[in-house]
Amino acid sequence: MKTILIALSLFGAAACSARNAPALSAASLPSPSPRALDKPSDKSPSSGVVHIADDIRQACGIAESDAYFAFDSAQLGGSDKPVLQKLVTCFKSGPFAGREMRLVGHADPRGSDDYNMVLGGSRADTVKTFLVVNGLPGPRIATTSRGDLDARGTDERGWAKDRRVDVLAH
Repeated sequence: MKTILIALSLFGAAACSARNAPALSAASLPSPSPRALDKPSDKSPSSGVVHIADDIRQACGIAESDAYFAFDSAQLGGSDKPVLQKLVTCFKSGPFAGREMRLVGHADPRGSDDYNMVLGGSRADTVKTFLVVNGLPGPRIATTSRGDLDARGTDERGWAKDRRVDVLAH
């Protein structure tokens, strides 16, 4: 009985702190400022909204991505969708058919640790939603967030590279 009460107390504390946490919905995130929408000029697989592991890119015939998450945003841009559609095809009927996928969301360091963790999760969930709506079975896609734990940027160009979702096969 004591164990149950402790567990319920911990659950209650977590629920109370969750009320103070940032909203999980991408729609509830603040709108980015016009300057935050600027795209860095360095186009590489590590700087796009979706960073696809090299083994997946090569097997699925996916070229480099050149879209970016805007500051405080978890919305996909139009240029992300063809790349994600190729992922659906590849994991549904291509070289990675039947394999599971892991989506890891990231954020730049400008924000609280909690907010960035939620934002990274929202980004991963946004990508997962697109993949599921377009035919990939949801149970084969795991999402997680690293928030700003792996952030390396110190200016807008670097922060843009931090705002991404890594796509990994497992």
